[in-house]
Amino acid sequence: MKCWLISDNADTQMGMRLAGVEGVLVHEHDEVMSALDAAAARDDIAVVFVTKKLSDLCGAEIAERKLTLRRPLIVEIPDRHGDSHISETIGKYVGDAVGMKF
Repeated sequence: MKCWLISDNADTQMGMRLAGVEGVLVHEHDEVMSALDAAAARDDIAVVFVTKKLSDLCGAEIAERKLTLRRPLIVEIPDRHGDSHISETIGKYVGDAVGMKF
């Protein structure tokens, strides 16, 4: 199973490519949702990383897919211009998913 990136930032995309994660560069709401739907339709993608800016742009739709899709796991990541509170973001996501507060 593969990881996939949906990014609004070319630097983030390049960094993830160096780590072996392919993906797409998008900027508009419709592009994000189309890329997410395309990734969800692929059998080989288990995790989709979405940059924070795009996650904020499509917040409600992404939240709905996080709760309804069995696969892929959708994870918000900061880009190089974002905040550095990634552990809080991941902890909140896991807590929301399993119904626990950390």
